[in-house]
Amino acid sequence: MTTWVDACATDDIDDEDLIAWHHGGHRYAIYKTDKGFFATDLMCTHEEESLEEGLVMDCIIECPLHGGRFDIRTGEALSAPVSIDLKTYPVKVEGGRVFVALG
Repeated sequence: MTTWVDACATDDIDDEDLIAWHHGGHRYAIYKTDKGFFATDLMCTHEEESLEEGLVMDCIIECPLHGGRFDIRTGEALSAPVSIDLKTYPVKVEGGRVFVALG
């Protein structure tokens, strides 16, 4: 069963950026792009580095540690050294709030 959890306000995130969100002992990244809002796990799959300080360009996040890149819409690992995809989560926006589907 899917549970929608209120994560943040839409204006909590700058354009082409992300925020870290912690819920239920897990860490997530919530992104704001010109194509909408997206959510993934916060930690890079390469060396458990937080993506919080990563560079967001269009719908790509670049890990600040080694420069590996992921498509935040699908979680797909796009460039070395990352080879394992990020987990993604459905997102919806209602009333100026961002909700993430968990469970």
